[in-house]
Amino acid sequence: MFLDKAKIFVKSGDGGNGCVAFRREKYVSRGGPEGGDGGKGGSVILVADNGLTTLLDFKYKRKFVAETGVDGSRSKCSGRKGEDLLVYVPVGTVVKDDATKKIIVDLANEGDQYIIAKGGRGGRGNQHFATPTRQAPEFCEPGMPGEEREIFLELKLLADVGLLGFPNVGKSTLISAVSKARPKIANYHFTTLQPNLGVVKVEGAPAFVMADIPGIIEGASEGVGLGIEFLRHIERTRILIHVVDISGIEGRDALEDFKKINKELHNYDIKLTDRPQIIAANKSDMLFDEEVFENFKAELNKMGYDKVFKISAATKLGVEDLMKEAVELLSTIPVKQLEIDESEFFVQEEKRFTYEINIVNDVYVVSGSFVDRALLSININEPDSLRYFHKVLKNKGVLNDLVEMGIQDGDVVRLNDFEFEYM
Repeated sequence: MFLDKAKIFVKSGDGGNGCVAFRREKYVSRGGPEGGDGGKGGSVILVADNGLTTLLDFKYKRKFVAETGVDGSRSKCSGRKGEDLLVYVPVGTVVKDDATKKIIVDLANEGDQYIIAKGGRGGRGNQHFATPTRQAPEFCEPGMPGEEREIFLELKLLADVGLLGFPNVGKSTLISAVSKARPKIANYHFTTLQPNLGVVKVEGAPAFVMADIPGIIEGASEGVGLGIEFLRHIERTRILIHVVDISGIEGRDALEDFKKINKELHNYDIKLTDRPQIIAANKSDMLFDEEVFENFKAELNKMGYDKVFKISAATKLGVEDLMKEAVELLSTIPVKQLEIDESEFFVQEEKRFTYEINIVNDVYVVSGSFVDRALLSININEPDSLRYFHKVLKNKGVLNDLVEMGIQDGDVVRLNDFEFEYM
């Protein structure tokens, strides 16, 4: 089964919490703080792998969560780092942010890696908060939460040559004749319902990958038939072999078919019209009037297409010359990279701990991610911890904002479930 789209959820590991501990040893009085740091959470990393050709694995598993960092412990021992989670995807996978549909990364080469969700930083133990005036801190930092997001994976096959043409013109027969690919072949339309890849070897030349792109018909760029599902796989090809049925046994006009398919390429992406094309006039073994091919070739020459071959994929007539021409043309064209406009890329916002202040029934309510994190790191029953918390509020600018909003001595400030009187 071929699957070229998938939506998955990824979450990196949370950082481990710092530890509150004090040295307790015989003959050592008033041992100082020795709480260790929490370990960093594991990251989720996407890796491009040539061994995969489909996103089928993501049909059955859609949630990927990395390991959480271990909490710190006493004796200044840091917690173990969470193990990174490697998620393997086929080469040619484009990763998009599911909410905005903007492109995060294009994994176009074997071994390409991208950290899609970075592990949370481990919290610091109380050993880091000792000062000459605060020698026994009873607080530590919690671990930072890991990142989580939904992403959309879209596979755009990496092939050197793309076969295109109307259904039942012989594309599957051609790819089976020149490679070990064995697609379904039958005498009816839409026999091929998914792209097929084959490796073509021509004597004295490097092998190349050919892709049979199915379902492209008139109106494909607007969603007619299956074409819109597979047009994306042409984007990375270096050249196109355009297969037409020159025999006319189905009552079709080869030249009109050629024009219609090129119109769909233009409508889908105008850059595809500049892709070099070799025209393969197939089923020539059933052609009884040679003038039909000669007239077809002459019309294409007028349109600027000079690489026109008369072939029969079924009998392999002219197929070898066609493949040699493809090899020669490939040698002059560099590997095609996906052209992506800068506006299509996803811009990651810098992660900040923020807060907002609202007055509710004469109570100054401070809320936000900053408040959640700050409250996790204090012990409200310990004076030194509260003094540190006051310092954090001051450094962050919360106290200044409260003054600007007109707070007076005795007014109540609420941070989640914690309240205090402003003095």
